[in-house]
Amino acid sequence: MEMLKRIFKVKELRNSLLFILFTLTIFRVAAHITVPGIDASGISSMLGSNQFLGLLNVFSGGTLENFSIVALGVAPYITSSIIFQLLGMIFPQFEELQKEEQGRQKINKWTRYATAPLAFVQGFGLIKLFGQQAGAIGGFDVSGFTMITALISMAAGTIFLMWLGELITERNVGNGISILILAGIVSGFPSFIQRTLATYTSADLFNIVLFVILSIVTVVTVVVVNEGQRNIPVQYARGVQGVTSTKVTSHLPIRVNMGGMIPIIFAISVVVFPPLVAQFFVNARTEFIRSVAEFVLQAFGNSAFYAILYFTLVFVFTFFYAGVIFKPENVAENLQKQGGFIPGIRPGAQTAKYLNWVKNRILLTGAAFLGAIAVLPLIVQEVTGSPNLIVGGAAILIIVSVVIDIVKQVESQVTMRRYDM
Repeated sequence: MEMLKRIFKVKELRNSLLFILFTLTIFRVAAHITVPGIDASGISSMLGSNQFLGLLNVFSGGTLENFSIVALGVAPYITSSIIFQLLGMIFPQFEELQKEEQGRQKINKWTRYATAPLAFVQGFGLIKLFGQQAGAIGGFDVSGFTMITALISMAAGTIFLMWLGELITERNVGNGISILILAGIVSGFPSFIQRTLATYTSADLFNIVLFVILSIVTVVTVVVVNEGQRNIPVQYARGVQGVTSTKVTSHLPIRVNMGGMIPIIFAISVVVFPPLVAQFFVNARTEFIRSVAEFVLQAFGNSAFYAILYFTLVFVFTFFYAGVIFKPENVAENLQKQGGFIPGIRPGAQTAKYLNWVKNRILLTGAAFLGAIAVLPLIVQEVTGSPNLIVGGAAILIIVSVVIDIVKQVESQVTMRRYDM
């Protein structure tokens, strides 16, 4: 309560929080404006049976369920950001740009430009995918002027959310895109409680208790792992006093969860690609192609096969993305240039080798954690047998990460203004 009082005493910080609430209100209003020509009555059941669309619905803030003008959410922007991050790994020119402030501004501008065409492509693919499902989108003309209107509406909605996200980020109380995703996830809680109460019977008591316990354990685990890091001691030489040199001791933090949600996004994009493609060839004239498509759909329809493949991909992509954002060779080189060293480790190649060894050991835990978080909804659904009582590990990871980031930034803003006073 004391912290809340301090927050509302600071006019600038108070106005920032009120502005964010106003922005999120606009976002939720837009989430209920349906795309022209769409009948979204049959979409809800489809989202519950398709993991990819379920995750996309999470990242769109639940707007896909209504097929609103912001149905794509910020997914095209996230995709564009991932593309430019990967380009930095492939092309040295992009890597150099990422190291400079002006270069990062250019990349951010290119990311915004690429969001618009990606929104058109993803919107077209989404409409076609729903159109393949009987009754998913009723009475929708997938060609002509209606299609153009729908694509323009969805692309404009994505650009609008991207703009709102950047306005929120400028307030320095959290990442705007993440806050929009958080608002979408939280907004789904009332409907979840309503569905649970509507179908509740005395036989569901055990499942509800199990769900509450698993939710608490999941939140605690996510907080611990998300904040967990290994501090490697580093010493810097700072001059000579008499016959001895003075040393300044610091540490190099290596986080357990380096990639956040990115490995899960990569994995879900890969794991759903084969069944999505197979859906278009189920009615092929060629017997072989039709048989392959049916086999792929049956294989991916098996929950055990899906869970194992999903877990494996998340595990692999965790190591892959960590290699993109944390390069031991560069860290060792920077330490050597700054006169720093790890006690007991020779500077240069030996330091890089040691950092790589530590990173791989820590990532083993982080990758297993992310994989477990990814398949947690599937496990809970198999145990409880209820489609409603699902502990969304990925959603909890997003909520915890965003809330912790907001709390830290708000506390830093309050502390900074206390020193100013």
